[in-house]
Amino acid sequence: MRGLVFVGGEGPDAELCSALAAGADIIAAADSGLVSAENAGLRPDWIIGDMDSLDDLSRLDTYPPGRVLRFPADKDFTDTELAVDLLFEKGCDEVTLAGGGGGRLDHILAIVALFERERYPSRWFTGREEIYVVSNEFHCNVQKTGIVSVFPLGTGPWKAQSAGLKWPLDAVSWRRGFFGISNAAETEAVTIKALSGRFLVLVTRSKR
Repeated sequence: MRGLVFVGGEGPDAELCSALAAGADIIAAADSGLVSAENAGLRPDWIIGDMDSLDDLSRLDTYPPGRVLRFPADKDFTDTELAVDLLFEKGCDEVTLAGGGGGRLDHILAIVALFERERYPSRWFTGREEIYVVSNEFHCNVQKTGIVSVFPLGTGPWKAQSAGLKWPLDAVSWRRGFFGISNAAETEAVTIKALSGRFLVLVTRSKR
């Protein structure tokens, strides 16, 4: 099953949100991610968090009480973390994040850290970026001269091949804490193949 989590912060436009929702079996909103979901004309199946960032708590009144999971502000998990874990518990084997761009750096780093876990989101869409976990072969369409950045995930070892990038990944000696940033797409079709380990691939797109 596929899950989609709306997160507060800068996210994709309504058109892309609707496309992501069309491929999801379960949709959750983490706190103010509810605003982003509703602005795209969507009603999440679950709403979860401490709701300290929600602009109007009356938004919750139109949802079944059993589908609104409220937590105290003083808790051990972020709202995004709670939403991701909820979808995994509901049987999702793929989870996509929408939103979470801009804003506080600690919140962004906390989302990035989720991709280092044993169960991790598979995709993340912000207002300007598309982020993917690559553990086998990955294909994407990138505007020519678009920016592609690659970061190793997990414990390694890592080895990758690529096609369509100005600086191929084939000869890179990956180590933890190293990365390939601001690579350029020379063709619209880019392929990245993880021969060993897994990678976080970030594609920067033009503002829609």
